[in-house]
Amino acid sequence: MIPVTKTFLPPQVVYQAILKQAWDAGWITNRGALVKQLEQELCHYLQVPQLIATTNGTLPLQIAIKALDLRGEIITTPFSYVATTSSIVWEGCTPVFVDIHPEYFTIDETKIEAAITPNTTAILATHVYGNPCDVAAIELIAKKHHLKVIYDAAHCFGVTYKGQSLFNYGDVSTCSFHATKLFHTGEGGALFFKDPALYERLFYHHNFGHAGSEAFQGLGINAKMSELQAAMGLAVLPQVSQLIDARRLAYIQYEERLSSLEVALLQLRPHTQWNYSYCPVIFKSEAQLLKVKQALESAEIYPRRYFYPSLDTLPYLEGSSCPIARSIATRVLCLPLYHDLKRSSIDQICDLIKAQL
Repeated sequence: MIPVTKTFLPPQVVYQAILKQAWDAGWITNRGALVKQLEQELCHYLQVPQLIATTNGTLPLQIAIKALDLRGEIITTPFSYVATTSSIVWEGCTPVFVDIHPEYFTIDETKIEAAITPNTTAILATHVYGNPCDVAAIELIAKKHHLKVIYDAAHCFGVTYKGQSLFNYGDVSTCSFHATKLFHTGEGGALFFKDPALYERLFYHHNFGHAGSEAFQGLGINAKMSELQAAMGLAVLPQVSQLIDARRLAYIQYEERLSSLEVALLQLRPHTQWNYSYCPVIFKSEAQLLKVKQALESAEIYPRRYFYPSLDTLPYLEGSSCPIARSIATRVLCLPLYHDLKRSSIDQICDLIKAQL
């Protein structure tokens, strides 16, 4: 079987050696030494000023909306994982969808201003597959209309844009450290932000609202990362550069094999140093995609329709249609891509695709 992705598991002895520190301290949650160490090492590796590690990648979106005191309408993208939109709804705000760029698949910055109303308070955009939004244009729009900017950067670990971490853009960026991601803590995530004044607010929101052990600063939930998760992150982090290199070589092989076929691959925004997190292939039609998907699954190869369906079709929402997002969502298929994917497996996948076109 060839899955769409595969979790990198560090040597068990390495994980256990790190975990032993928590056992020796008798401290496995509530921001122990390993969580603090992971935050420091991530700041150094990613070249970001500060972050807060969390127990998953969805709570950071909800906390960011809460901490920025957002109300009313939030402009967002229909081409993302459902957590992007559901977090907006969960926090009592209204998602307003803006269609996507036909080449980069990120929110189309040229269509944002037309969607702004007196009720708009923020833009929540996704760097799709780790491909950056037009952050400069979005920043100008946000400043002009006094809006906050949150980036769902779930796929962006290690991605740089114009020489700096993609996490350094926007008021808040969030990331997922889920087991399927390039860097992971089993389950986990993080909040990234530049403004030191935001730290206190984000921190108490992620820790029940505590101000010390016997007082409460404000409303909060439990989004703290455990020592068990942090230990996994500390074991995985030293391997990330090698994981990116391995995925890059696999992606290049896909590019070479698929270049002669009537399919398209992701077009990266210029000035992007990518992390090769996904291998999305865009087919000419949904019928063609389904034919390829069936052929691959018959050979026990399991790609994923990611992202599908377009979020402007969610049954609990009403709003305008986004035709480009709907079209791409029906035609994009993510092929298997992970650190130890065999070169012969890539050839097999590409041969099967070619046979169906």
